[in-house]
Amino acid sequence: MRANRPPFRVGLIQMKCSTDPAENLDRASEMLREAAAKGAQVACLPELFLTQYFCQTEDAATFDLAEPIPGPTTDALAAVAVETRMTIVGSIFERRTAGVYHNTAVVLEADGSVVGKYRKMHIPDDPLYYEKYYFTPGDLGFKAFDTKHARVGTLVCWDQWYPEAARLTALQGADVLFYPTAIGWHPSEKAEFGEAQASAWETMQRAHAIANGVFVGAVNRLGHEGAPDGGIEFWGGSFLADPFGRILARASRDREEVLVAECDPRLQEETRRNWPFLRDRRIDAYAPITQRFLDGG
Repeated sequence: MRANRPPFRVGLIQMKCSTDPAENLDRASEMLREAAAKGAQVACLPELFLTQYFCQTEDAATFDLAEPIPGPTTDALAAVAVETRMTIVGSIFERRTAGVYHNTAVVLEADGSVVGKYRKMHIPDDPLYYEKYYFTPGDLGFKAFDTKHARVGTLVCWDQWYPEAARLTALQGADVLFYPTAIGWHPSEKAEFGEAQASAWETMQRAHAIANGVFVGAVNRLGHEGAPDGGIEFWGGSFLADPFGRILARASRDREEVLVAECDPRLQEETRRNWPFLRDRRIDAYAPITQRFLDGG
């Protein structure tokens, strides 16, 4: 992490996803161009933006949606990166080989090159989130990548609940942590639990920003997908938080939006000087964190 780095502008793309991958790619590209026109230098798309959220069911035919990296979608995003001179974080259903698939965030540099990729480490299995059926857990570890404008850390959706993931990515010198996300309400639960769930989601990621002294960008989709009398209502609410956890920009719950806000590394420097959590870590005492539970068994 270099001192005296210039500010950089982050773009978050909150979008609806249709059943047509080509339409979604065109829409994402259009919104990326809008972000660049607003001054964004680093932009992030939602999780698995190319399709509707297919993990609501278990269907072997769905594996046909997966593609290699590099592949058609990364090639298309690379072209937009070159056109806009912008670093782009995209979320891809990666086909590694027959029978091995990953939920992968790929970082594309402004010259169109693939800087690196991160494979989602924490894979959920909940009603309508049957991700263990589709995704092999990531095996690349936690990643941060040097780009033209910033050192970018990439995590994905369910990873956002794990302080260990944020910490290990921040320790690699990330200026900003991106969380491409697909999270929403079960319509039958929204009235009772919806406000608390959305609040917990935002609070958790703001806490990562504070605990690690980094900027955090959470990028969600929105809209109802799935069965008309069930499915998932994705709650939008994408946001960017600063190293003190303050919200720099927040999207609505019901509209596609392109958020753009400035991230100043000097604020990161100042915050960590005054709240030196990394300095005061007791790394000599943390070995038990690698155990599942400290019950002696």
